[in-house]
Amino acid sequence: MEISEKMKNEVLAAAENYIKFEANDIFRSEVENAIKNGDWEDLYDRFYTALAFGTAGMRGVIGGGTNRMNTFMVRKVSQGLAEYLNEAVENPSIAIAYDSRLFSADFAKAAALVLAANGVKVFLYDSLRPVPMLSFALRYLNTTAGIVVTASHNPSKYNGYKVYWSDGGQVTPPHDIEIAKKANAVVGDQIATISEEDAKAKGLLNSVSEEVDNAYYEMVLASLRRPSLVQNSPITVAYTPLHGSGNVPVRHMLKKLGIRCEVVAEQELPDGNFPTVKLPNPESAEAMSKVIELAKKVKADIVLGTDPDADRLGIAIPTSAEKNDYLLLTGNQIATLLVDYLLTTALEQNNNPSKRALVVKSLVTTDLVKKIAEKNGGECKDVLTGFKYIAEQIQAIADGRNKSDYFLFGCEESYGFLTVPHVRDKDAVSSAVAAVEMMCYYATKGISLQQRLDTIYATYGYSTECVFSRDYEGAAGKEKMAKIMADFRALKSGDEIVGRKIDTVEDLLCENTGFPKADVIIIRFTSGEKMVVRPSGTEPKIKYYVFLSEGKGGRAELEQNLPNIIGEFKAAF
Repeated sequence: MEISEKMKNEVLAAAENYIKFEANDIFRSEVENAIKNGDWEDLYDRFYTALAFGTAGMRGVIGGGTNRMNTFMVRKVSQGLAEYLNEAVENPSIAIAYDSRLFSADFAKAAALVLAANGVKVFLYDSLRPVPMLSFALRYLNTTAGIVVTASHNPSKYNGYKVYWSDGGQVTPPHDIEIAKKANAVVGDQIATISEEDAKAKGLLNSVSEEVDNAYYEMVLASLRRPSLVQNSPITVAYTPLHGSGNVPVRHMLKKLGIRCEVVAEQELPDGNFPTVKLPNPESAEAMSKVIELAKKVKADIVLGTDPDADRLGIAIPTSAEKNDYLLLTGNQIATLLVDYLLTTALEQNNNPSKRALVVKSLVTTDLVKKIAEKNGGECKDVLTGFKYIAEQIQAIADGRNKSDYFLFGCEESYGFLTVPHVRDKDAVSSAVAAVEMMCYYATKGISLQQRLDTIYATYGYSTECVFSRDYEGAAGKEKMAKIMADFRALKSGDEIVGRKIDTVEDLLCENTGFPKADVIIIRFTSGEKMVVRPSGTEPKIKYYVFLSEGKGGRAELEQNLPNIIGEFKAAF
């Protein structure tokens, strides 16, 4: 694009101001070199806007500039967070964790020192830990808030900063709104400083003790429904942490259970470059290919994969008794299997005959979960996408605002699962243990997970889904996304898209939908299909979720027509 003189002056002023306050030599030199070389397009992209603290934090490409993730931006946001904490409570405290991404440890320490400089007592992990262990830790330590430095499953060029509240879930209103206001208003000379030595001497910077890790591990073990069945079971697990933070806790739990765990050697150690995968996401068949190859060699009974911050869990299962090939399950299939196992187990064990279990799922997760929950005496509640909304429902039980008696399971189709109420975000560690237990249980009955899934489909009806997205980078991309969503909002009953007649259009930005206002459109077709459209909350993309259920022709007809149906939807958007 052509950069006008006015734009050059504005960008240059922003760049020079940034240089004054950026403490990291790498990020500062990137900007200095761009100025020296007169690279105005690069400078414009780095400074035309600033990464904003959104509904739960901040995420962006690593590098120098206000439109990048760097030490200055982390310190800026941390100053705003500290100001809010000091206004919200007396003697605030915070727990901070980080994953294996580039600069994660540096960003975590930078945040810790700003918070400490503002009088906030900080508990900082000495080495990487996953999201669920941070969520557990802040509840165990009774801190006011928490931070995880991570960009979850995004490519290696990204990093991020997620904020949690005292309940263990990501911040929700009013906290997120007020933190955002303060964080986004901070300028460089307002950021407080303190040395690491002084922060420790004043008791403001502390390490998280091993006691907290042990308490988490004990909690996970206590959550087992059939511990004697799992302990020392003669099975083999193939596992990959995808260079992330799940390596230690997942293997520790399996070792405690006496389960043989074979790990992909090339993906075992933390590495923020993620050199063996294009995308460190267990949803990706490419990312899971190495662990599936390992599974074939060791004849694994189940395959597990976790993303860099170990909040997402991928599972593959053998397709035959010979274990020569494996099927990578979708997030909806995993959710279906887990909710079925947990509910039927609760009924079989009859521990709480008068108690009603709560299952919570995102609205873009298969409705099969709801069918299973309601048939087995549970309640299923739909919430907006984002595990913080599932955390809210768990807290509602604790506060007496929900009539269900206990939380059983939470799930999102994007490989996010929670089987314990003591964590308030996606937990791939405890969910991995629950999945191994589930597999062991069915194995003792001579049933494979594939056979159990087929039984579920036969009982409740076969359904499947297609999830795809379209990327829109940069400033022009934001405008394009807004127009696309406006076009969807203009649709009405009787209109046709994708060769299908629309039955209803539900816009969650409207009042009285049963959900908080959100940029989400739900379209139901007269043919029975459903499509949910929403912009991603963390990436410049629009996501499309298409849900399909068997008709009069049954499962076979739907499976036969599936490639054409998916092709039609993908071609239309």
